[in-house]
Amino acid sequence: MYKRVLLKLSGEILSGEGKKGFDEKNSQYFTQEIKKIRDIDINVGIVIGAGNFFRGKELKDFKIQIADQLGMLGTVINSIFLKNVLEKNGLKSVVFSKIVDLPSVMPLRYDLVEDYISSGHIVIFAGGTSNPLFTTDTAAALRAIEMDAEVLIKATKVDGIYNKDPKIFSDVVKYDRITYEQAISEQLKVMDTESFSICERNNLPIIILNFFEEDSLLKAVKGEKVGTLVCDK
Repeated sequence: MYKRVLLKLSGEILSGEGKKGFDEKNSQYFTQEIKKIRDIDINVGIVIGAGNFFRGKELKDFKIQIADQLGMLGTVINSIFLKNVLEKNGLKSVVFSKIVDLPSVMPLRYDLVEDYISSGHIVIFAGGTSNPLFTTDTAAALRAIEMDAEVLIKATKVDGIYNKDPKIFSDVVKYDRITYEQAISEQLKVMDTESFSICERNNLPIIILNFFEEDSLLKAVKGEKVGTLVCDK
């Protein structure tokens, strides 16, 4: 069983696929699944994207470094929203960020992060890496290392990694387990190369799973076979 995990979420977790904003049903499902792992005393960190608002690449007339900054601010909005939803359901949480100074957000300091994790808070990291030109996948890898997570779990809408897009091709192969090197060499798009590289250098396993399969997150933290495991060997 993994006792300390970093969960990477898409902003669409809060809105529904292809939708924008917040959806109450999705938010409640998210909370329900998080509560299951907190009830068995799993320490949880979260990084969330901003896809329920927009993605930087959608702003075609903007420089990428400007579009990315808007996306980073979107992750702050989502993180504060998550904190409120979790606490309304009795789950203590705290938001950390290096890019904003707001009453609901704490400065990102390792000692504070450790104190809150140790006291049972769900720790939410907002603002990406704090620099444009990097994805929230990269931010998730960085924060996972910083919080001493034992595994990075990427919650998606597919049940693992395939050799090609299962929505387009019928002759796909699902990987139950692959190496970082294979994920990078095959240019598998489920995470970016930087995030795979960071995890490889620090020997941090990654699990890719379908978050919308009920109990998939719980099974993953218990070490049960679910999704795809990316690791050294």
